[in-house]
Amino acid sequence: MEIIEKAPAKINLGLDALYKRQDGFHELEMIMASVDLADRLTFEPLSKNEIVIETDSSFLPVDRRNHVYQAAELLKDTFGLTQGVKIKIEKRIPVAAGLAGGSSDCAAALRGLNRLWNLGLSLEELVELGSKVGSDVPYCVHGGTAFVTGRGEKIEFLPPMPQCWVVLVKPRMSVSTSTIFGSLSFNSIEHPDIAGLKQAVEANDYKLMTEKVGNALEGVTIKRHPIIQQIKDRMTKYGADAALMSGSGPTVFALCEKKTRAQRIYNGLKGFCDEVYVVRTLK
Repeated sequence: MEIIEKAPAKINLGLDALYKRQDGFHELEMIMASVDLADRLTFEPLSKNEIVIETDSSFLPVDRRNHVYQAAELLKDTFGLTQGVKIKIEKRIPVAAGLAGGSSDCAAALRGLNRLWNLGLSLEELVELGSKVGSDVPYCVHGGTAFVTGRGEKIEFLPPMPQCWVVLVKPRMSVSTSTIFGSLSFNSIEHPDIAGLKQAVEANDYKLMTEKVGNALEGVTIKRHPIIQQIKDRMTKYGADAALMSGSGPTVFALCEKKTRAQRIYNGLKGFCDEVYVVRTLK
């Protein structure tokens, strides 16, 4: 028996860091949305009691450092399972890109193994388990468009964001999320209007949504990596309705109502960066 799960990437339409909590995490307010760029995970039972990870990406570890491995181990430990599993990860989402690729893979692993091992867990139970692995995992278990708070574990589902084209551009570098959060100065960061953005999404108002997108981490990451601002400027020049860094970076996305604009941005940035994608938002 073979089970397949898709693990879609996410973008942050809005991300605000409010303060540092006593547990060391930051209190966040985010509007997240899934886009049609996805990894594909295949699950096969093994008779031997082991977890085997295979991947077509040379950047991914296949041991305990991998979130998918951690998800499988967590389920086995929690429920005392002795079945083994082979999980193949076909990577399409860029690694360490601010698109929650690892978290989405982990969430897909929880969903897939729940089916493979007939655990009968609800999505809410998977969310609770996923929060032990990573802050973005609870959202990724569900996907879609959501208002996410706390350190990522509190999720309020929203209607799908207004349909549009999304151009994703990842420069050739990785960004450490912990380094970016560690460099935050709450006195100097710009706080986006998350409440206004949420209202725009709820009203299906595309124009207002593009005016309200914002990311409090952007200034910190741009200071370290000016190329992010250069990508944003090019996107705007080629006709993006909005251009914003996703998560802690370095991926930048453009929102376009018209496919011709998205194509123009794609063409204009393909020579500038290797990893450029045109995708749709997911309903």
